[in-house]
Amino acid sequence: MANNEQCKNHDNEDWFVETGVLNSDQCRLTIKIGRKLIEKQSKYQNILAFENEKFGRCLVLDDAIQCTELDECSYQEMISFLPLNIHPNPERVLIIGGGDGGVAREVAKHPLVKHVVQCEIDSEVVEISKKYLPFMGVGFENEKLKLFFQDGYEYVRNHKNEFDVIITDSSDPKGPATTLYQSEYYQALYECLRHDGIICCQAESYWFDLEFIKNLFHKVQQIFPSLAYASTAVASYPSGQIGFLIASKSKTVDFKHAKHQEKFQKIAEKLRYYSPEMHSSAFILPMFVQRQLDQVLNNP
Repeated sequence: MANNEQCKNHDNEDWFVETGVLNSDQCRLTIKIGRKLIEKQSKYQNILAFENEKFGRCLVLDDAIQCTELDECSYQEMISFLPLNIHPNPERVLIIGGGDGGVAREVAKHPLVKHVVQCEIDSEVVEISKKYLPFMGVGFENEKLKLFFQDGYEYVRNHKNEFDVIITDSSDPKGPATTLYQSEYYQALYECLRHDGIICCQAESYWFDLEFIKNLFHKVQQIFPSLAYASTAVASYPSGQIGFLIASKSKTVDFKHAKHQEKFQKIAEKLRYYSPEMHSSAFILPMFVQRQLDQVLNNP
């Protein structure tokens, strides 16, 4: 396996050892490969899909787990419905990244969403997801979606005042994804949003990356008047937890309250993880985390 420490035990079994995340020098997830579905090098990254008895089908990009069939709902539903149910009327949505199709699948479910634009730089991730992860790749079939294979940052810079919600479903801030965690990117997001627009971005784990999250908060609060950190549980990520940075152009936004509950009930049976109660609880953080983030917010 390219760049990955593939190992075999005494029964000659194959194992995937995750080496591509921020903290893989200290903590590495190991998953048994029941059956390898595909492995190839695209123009941008190494792509691996395999099956595991517990996790189901798994997608790996550059030796970092992106999603598994077992727990993808907790990430995809939360990164989508948190911002969609904070915004008063999320009609136009932009997705940056998300080549597995999971975010597109969830965003299109929302009854108020009318148009979805997605920018994914690697077309081969999309094709592999359609073929080997159809439970996520189905997201690309929705008529609300318009998919572009291009750099998301470039798209954002060239589209001003167009979207109500922008979701950045990116990998860790390593390699090509590094630009999606810089001040210039968040400024471009701000300008791409309508007057009360909201962004939601993958923002790492508070167990391993609290200093990174604090630095991210410091950058974003220079641009957006309101921001918060929300958390969800994902079993296949090294810390079992991942977070989202959510920011709004509105000064009076209520992050913790889920709007559209009456309309939302129409699709509740289609969800596995998100609920209005999970929405509110996502913003309840451990005291050591809340203190550190409050310190940043109170000292801009």
